[in-house]
Amino acid sequence: MIEPEVLRQAQLVMLDMLIEFDAICKKHQLQYWLDSGTLLGAVRHQGFIPWDDDIDLSMPIEDYNKLLEIGQSEFSGKVFFQTTQTDKHFKFDYIKLRSNKASIVEFHEKGNHIDYHQGVFIDIFPMLSIENNGTNKREYDDTLQAIRNASSISLHTPDGKDNPKKRAILTASLKEKHQGWKNQSTKVIYSGEMPDVAAWFDIEKVFPLKAMKFEGLSFPAPNNPDHYLSAIYSFDYMQLPPEHMRKIHAQSISFT
Repeated sequence: MIEPEVLRQAQLVMLDMLIEFDAICKKHQLQYWLDSGTLLGAVRHQGFIPWDDDIDLSMPIEDYNKLLEIGQSEFSGKVFFQTTQTDKHFKFDYIKLRSNKASIVEFHEKGNHIDYHQGVFIDIFPMLSIENNGTNKREYDDTLQAIRNASSISLHTPDGKDNPKKRAILTASLKEKHQGWKNQSTKVIYSGEMPDVAAWFDIEKVFPLKAMKFEGLSFPAPNNPDHYLSAIYSFDYMQLPPEHMRKIHAQSISFT
């Protein structure tokens, strides 16, 4: 059990990282938006979900790739830009921003020898657009399930088996379907680097992005947050879940 004051201190560390990330995106004209639990927090709490211990962001694949090019040189010493290239022991395919000021041990890491950086984190997911048809939806769902099965154990992939070669083939198959951002009949999807949720979104409900308050500051969000969150969550997301369903990553959090 993480004490509330410890969790809040970690949230403020992550907020500082988000502010730095936002400034870098503005500098380089990169688009991103609040996603998943962070977007839900913005809508329901105007900030973090009280028990949340990470931040979720998404970016169009083109902007994400640009971030991969510049990330190592742009962030301050407070942030570690974590990818499979910058951290050879890192087991996931998407970008994490890790704090050098606060560390987290996730439940699936407890008792294991961990070699990768374990700072509290922001997850950044690349996004694609695909043609809106039933075949693509089935293939998307099936591909993300296969990627989950071939991914390292985490909160969302408790039975995963790490197979990076298989994941690379599967994610490449999704990228081949990418339609760009001008076709208003396409659906926005998570690229295979983040396979947790096989939701897809109407492109005109995502763009143009709009500003949304989060912890008293403004950050980009999907144009229609209700559409976005309804696609992710099968329950009434405005209602607080019972305590036993309030999932967190952290087994422990510490500060340097």
